[in-house]
Amino acid sequence: MMMSVPAFLLALAILIVVHEYGHYRVARACGVKVLRFSVGFGRVIWRRQAHPDATEFTLSMLPLGGYVRMLDEREAPVPADMRGQAFNNKPLWQRAAVVAAGPIANLLLAVAMFSAVAWLGQEQAQPVLGAPAAGGIAEVAGMRVGDRVQASSLDGQTWTEIQALPDLHWQLTQAITEGRALHLLLSDTAGHGRREIVLPLDQLASRELDAQALRKLGLGAAFSEPVLGRLTPGGAGEQAGLREGDRVLSVDGIATQDAASLREQIRRAVRDGEALPMQWTVSRAGQVLSLEVRPRLVEDGGQRLARIEALVGSRPQMVLVREGLLDGLTKGARRSFDVASMTLRLFGRMLTGEASLKNLSGPLTIADYAGQSASLGLVAFLNFLGLVSVSLAVLNLLPLPMLDGGHLMYYLFEGLSGRPVSEWWLKQLQRAGAFVMLLMMALALSNDMTRLLGLH
Repeated sequence: MMMSVPAFLLALAILIVVHEYGHYRVARACGVKVLRFSVGFGRVIWRRQAHPDATEFTLSMLPLGGYVRMLDEREAPVPADMRGQAFNNKPLWQRAAVVAAGPIANLLLAVAMFSAVAWLGQEQAQPVLGAPAAGGIAEVAGMRVGDRVQASSLDGQTWTEIQALPDLHWQLTQAITEGRALHLLLSDTAGHGRREIVLPLDQLASRELDAQALRKLGLGAAFSEPVLGRLTPGGAGEQAGLREGDRVLSVDGIATQDAASLREQIRRAVRDGEALPMQWTVSRAGQVLSLEVRPRLVEDGGQRLARIEALVGSRPQMVLVREGLLDGLTKGARRSFDVASMTLRLFGRMLTGEASLKNLSGPLTIADYAGQSASLGLVAFLNFLGLVSVSLAVLNLLPLPMLDGGHLMYYLFEGLSGRPVSEWWLKQLQRAGAFVMLLMMALALSNDMTRLLGLH
């Protein structure tokens, strides 16, 4: 939590500066005089201006945004000898380019961030899966414990290599969002015995990778050997004679396949409000031992679950995913395009009621994610910056008054009709846009509060 505020402010500063610099740089290139470049709104707390005719750079009290103020006859009188530098007197294509430059700058920042993530590389869990949930889509489709996902496809023709587990999660998110089946190419852990299965994700009622969709999917977590880690001193596991490093072979005569299935067996060892004794067979230093383990009951989310008070499962097998210069840049660009497309589709589904408005996040949730990503290291924080930068670009391109996309719609009307939008219509649209933005902000803050209070 301590990391959230500084990480959020740093991310916000980077995103605002890049966005406004896009407007500023293209405005200058088009010969528009820029009066002020401000990070934040409200009272100015810092300013710098090289000389009276230069652009004034300021830092203002409220850091939730920024602006570039240009010379414009609609805002203040302009001397006759400077009218050629006024924004409103520039050709339509130049005005549109200046407005579009902000979101484009954010998209370019996202490409840079995702490319940097690919270049730096990161340790990720290999795409080897544990036991799928009984009766879930994954099990019915034919997935088995220890399956390695080699590649995925949305059409069964064009395949994408799956290098690590996050790649699979991303492909699942895309398939569910688009309401399409996902083809998977599987093998055993060593890469032998390849086979293809199809996950019918198009049959899911939800178009979000939420808790309900995950339960129906029943996809196994990263494969982890059923080996015990650190035990709580005096806990149920230690009292039963279990030791760190024990490999669990079976529980109550049922062979233990992986750590996830073992944890599930432990949790369900409850009947009539009492923990059930369990007969464990473990391998320890070349010996096979039989032990009676009586878990301890705990309250978790209103349920009484059994626990052995020990770390269950070895660390999943990891792989360093790192790309070269061109491959990393290509991956960064493709990732930016995919995230932008998915974000735009999500906005559309929220508008039509096909997706929940709970997907809309505000500054509190973003600050929380910023802190979490920063605590995980540079690569995670860069990935977070890329995701938020794409979202900011897409949001700004929405055809809403007060946003860059709304101004582009004005210019589209001007280009098609040969005349600008009238002042009366501009005022009405600005009021409507302000109302919609206030609603969105209120909804986002409401979602933030319900998340923080654990009501989502």
